[in-house]
Amino acid sequence: MILLILLTSILIAIVTYRQYEVHTEEYNIQRFGRKEEATKQNIDIILDKTTYPLTSGNLSKIFQDRIYEVALIHKLTISIYDMDGKLLKSSIPFDFEKDQTISLSKETLEKLAVNSNHRVTEDKKEGGITHLSSFTYINDNRFKRIGVLELRIAQNNLDQKRELEDFMSNLSLVYMLMFVIAILLAYFLSSYITRSIQTISEKIKETRLNKRNEKITLESASSEINSLIESYNNMIDQLEESAVKLARSEREQAWKEMAKQVAHEIKNPLTPMRLSVQSFERKFDAHDPNIKEKLAEYSSTLIQQIDVMSSIASAFSDFAKMPRQKREKIDVIQVVKHALDIFVEEYIIYHPKQEELVAYLDKSQLIRIVTNLVKNAIQAIDKSNPKPRVEVTVNEISDNVVIEVRDNGMGIGEENIDLIFEPKFTTKTSGMGLGLPMIKKIIETYDGSIEFKSNKGKGTVFTVTLPKK
Repeated sequence: MILLILLTSILIAIVTYRQYEVHTEEYNIQRFGRKEEATKQNIDIILDKTTYPLTSGNLSKIFQDRIYEVALIHKLTISIYDMDGKLLKSSIPFDFEKDQTISLSKETLEKLAVNSNHRVTEDKKEGGITHLSSFTYINDNRFKRIGVLELRIAQNNLDQKRELEDFMSNLSLVYMLMFVIAILLAYFLSSYITRSIQTISEKIKETRLNKRNEKITLESASSEINSLIESYNNMIDQLEESAVKLARSEREQAWKEMAKQVAHEIKNPLTPMRLSVQSFERKFDAHDPNIKEKLAEYSSTLIQQIDVMSSIASAFSDFAKMPRQKREKIDVIQVVKHALDIFVEEYIIYHPKQEELVAYLDKSQLIRIVTNLVKNAIQAIDKSNPKPRVEVTVNEISDNVVIEVRDNGMGIGEENIDLIFEPKFTTKTSGMGLGLPMIKKIIETYDGSIEFKSNKGKGTVFTVTLPKK
């Protein structure tokens, strides 16, 4: 809108200036034509009333004094020439005794002879003033050419130019006002449009699949914006339906996967239990003197497998329920040290950055996090490694407790990086793959984060960040 008004202003200014020039030129020509017609009629009257014979030689006598009167009345310059172009009389005084060479140009005489109207005009500029001249023949009573009449008028266009400048100045003020109004109008109009679009944009940014999304309601908006809002609201309805279906599908899939995993893990201890029972049944002899030792061995085997099944049930139970937050004032440095005391590996090195670091966390869950990470670090180190090393660092950064567990083990392959925190994923021959998902769940409950960096064949660094309060 602003650009359109600016271009319009420039075009109108150019057209106005050009039109004014054309109009001024046409006006001057028409004005000169009227003066020319009136002057020729006056000259014809003088020729009709004269007592001198109408010849070229008598023209200077006929207009001896009357030429000044006619020039003054019509406000132009009059010059009379003979048929050869020699000046006979002019309203401009000349010293004919000193200058006898004043005459019409040969070119003008030729143009006048060729022109069917027997009239030639010339336009000359001298000193910034335009001189418009016309040349016609002077005829006697029998229409015989006896001389050439030159009428000249000086056109001073300063007044017209001044008038044009005033007009353009006023026009510029008007368009400047329109330009300012256009800027304000464009600003408020764009603000009105973008405000609606901004509302829609914010709603779209807040749209999530796993939460209830609000519909957009605007009281005053254009039809296009209303159409966009209607499309968004329809999308929200469809999104909610899809979210419900997806949640139901995910729950069903999760239960299926969990059931498969539980069945798999339970089958593992059931197989040796079945074999033990069958073996005991086959070899049972009530009269065997070592029956008590065999019964004790058999019972120990069954109890061991039952304990395995119990631990499996406990692991799945713990993973299924969210850890309850129990915030208590603890010294993180001492709790981590206590968690590391259960490990007998001499290559585990503890580097606390402070002597004391007080935070409000669950002591047992913190121990669980540390022991799980250290245990994974130990298992990641190849037994053939001549210099195994596990470093545990505790530091305070921006009111956060930062625990870092670094090892020089085998590292994590690129194909497994996205699966590390997935339940049921494990690279070990034993275990259920619930350790890292469990501690990630605990950390996120405390609004913390867990990250890792790994180089294949060089080692892995796990970084846990927990808020102090």
